[in-house]
Amino acid sequence: MAVYRLYPEADSFITSFKSESNAGIDEIVELASFPNKILKGESSRILVKFKHTEIVSTLDNIVGNAFSSSINYSLANATELAETVSVYAWPLAQSFTKGVGKIDDIPTDRSGVTWKHRNKNRSDAWQLSVLAANTTGSFSGSLIGGGVWFTGSNSIDLESTSSFIYSDSKDLEINVTEAVKLHYSSSITNNGFVIKLDDDLEFETTSSLKLQYFSENTNTIYRPYLEFKWDDSTFDTGSNSVLDTDKATIDINNNSGEYVNSGKKRFRVTSKPKYPTRTFSTGSIYKTNFAMPSGSFYAIQDEFTGEKIIDFDTTFTKLSCDSDGSFFDLYLSNLEPERYYKILISSSLDGSDVVIDNDNIFKVVKNG
Repeated sequence: MAVYRLYPEADSFITSFKSESNAGIDEIVELASFPNKILKGESSRILVKFKHTEIVSTLDNIVGNAFSSSINYSLANATELAETVSVYAWPLAQSFTKGVGKIDDIPTDRSGVTWKHRNKNRSDAWQLSVLAANTTGSFSGSLIGGGVWFTGSNSIDLESTSSFIYSDSKDLEINVTEAVKLHYSSSITNNGFVIKLDDDLEFETTSSLKLQYFSENTNTIYRPYLEFKWDDSTFDTGSNSVLDTDKATIDINNNSGEYVNSGKKRFRVTSKPKYPTRTFSTGSIYKTNFAMPSGSFYAIQDEFTGEKIIDFDTTFTKLSCDSDGSFFDLYLSNLEPERYYKILISSSLDGSDVVIDNDNIFKVVKNG
């Protein structure tokens, strides 16, 4: 029932069209394939790295060893899409330096990674002529560069992919669990990831495709992130009865309304029937708290945009239960500060799936 996010240490995009240009501080990164003026195919790829010490600390102290992890990018713009698009992520086999350039800088900025080079030192080209075992790269013709990445071994396949059709959401969510495990154990060096289009879509000479995403430099709420999900839910109702009617009052009883963007908050979900069965008791039946059914979940919604920042998930956002009732834990660093959020609860009651929205709103503010 847990979700935790890390934000990039560095990201950029590299393009064969401007093979010597750094884009380290562009607010947009892109995946693209298109012909140039002489109908020669060009491509753009995204590079992203998450801090190794943060990954190790997160897995050691918060998540544990049973988890799923994914790289997530929010779409800014898409043009001339194919009917089906497949995007791949691979762990980089060589390091890169972010740089402080923008792709359209004049004169050309060479302060960091480009299609041809890993950093500002022009002698540090991507080493594609002699590849180490279980690594590869790809380029077209004389456009040597574009990164070098691990492919895996006979026992581990490091290919990570996400596919969508034209009508789907184009936000990226690519499962990179196996690569993150190898980074954590130092079985391979954490140089970050390269994200690229399918080989069949790159270096197109007759058509164009462009997917633009918000980078770590964005001034919006749509920063990319590495997301960890794991199931640490427990369900022990103790002496509590389980709610079995949709004619009920369901609420969050400990929402103080404002939190700093750090640490973990446990939200308590109270529930009771509106019309409880009368019993002989010394206490009020209207004060008795019920446990939510085991198939109950939470979501966190941005109050302004209406987007679900953490969506309902039948594995990873389950409500837990103990002798005090139902609850869930929320890591507040997942949420952008200086914004308002709403808590939603989903459950199956009286044979119907219901979403409870009682305007349980809170604000996240910067820590310090």
